[in-house]
Amino acid sequence: MDVILVGPDSALLEGLAQSFASNGFNPRVVSTLIDACELAMESRPIIALVDRDLAVSMPGDAMSIQLAAGGSLALYHGGDSAGVTPLRLQRSVVAELVLPLERTRLIALTKSLAGRAEVVGRIEVPAHHWTPDELMP
Repeated sequence: MDVILVGPDSALLEGLAQSFASNGFNPRVVSTLIDACELAMESRPIIALVDRDLAVSMPGDAMSIQLAAGGSLALYHGGDSAGVTPLRLQRSVVAELVLPLERTRLIALTKSLAGRAEVVGRIEVPAHHWTPDELMP
């Protein structure tokens, strides 16, 4: 299952990509929302994780990322960002995370989205079935 990570902090996103890969996901890292939209047209992700400042500057582009059925948009920031997410954007996201502190929560959220999509039959069943009781690294 694909995951798209969007933002300017390549070191943070590469670390997240490694975490996603070790949990059975196929992470794709891009730096712009336009690249994310193009990538999502090829293979729709279960989650698109977007830098909050980037999403606030271009909310239309952030919300136009095509997601897999049952997929969601999530935002992240580094904790030092004082900005407030506009209400229109808040209603479109499943979570707003402080990374890297909430990395484990992000992985658990993604597993939950993937498991929910499998149960309701919205996606093809991959080789690995996510369960709520599955241990995380």
